[in-house]
Amino acid sequence: QVQLVESGGGLVQAGGSLRLSCAASGRTLSTYAVGWFRQAPGKEREFVAASNWSGSSTYYVDSVKGRFTISRDNAKNTLYLQMSSLKPEDTAVYYCAASLASSYSGSNQYTQSYNYAYWGPGAQVTVSS
Repeated sequence: QVQLVESGGGLVQAGGSLRLSCAASGRTLSTYAVGWFRQAPGKEREFVAASNWSGSSTYYVDSVKGRFTISRDNAKNTLYLQMSSLKPEDTAVYYCAASLASSYSGSNQYTQSYNYAYWGPGAQVTVSS
């Protein structure tokens, strides 16, 4: 079992930056693909970013490309999401997740929430205009 806990959320003005962290315990994250998802009020959970086990391959939803960066420190068993140039439409609860696979052959597989077995409780990010 892997337990995940997000931190670093909060309130920020449009154009600002935040870094989310996701600390893992129970087992090492180093062999798992990982991802970030978000859910805005009244909307379905959506994929934001993902990384294979080593961080050598990363994937992003189009709306955050060039603004968000996913990274991982396997030595610290921690996953990060650096968010810059934030917009009000980025307001959501952000969830980190870990897959049971180390990588997937197709990028689309990283975007599917059913491929992730472990989830954190979420962190609120609010971007004011």
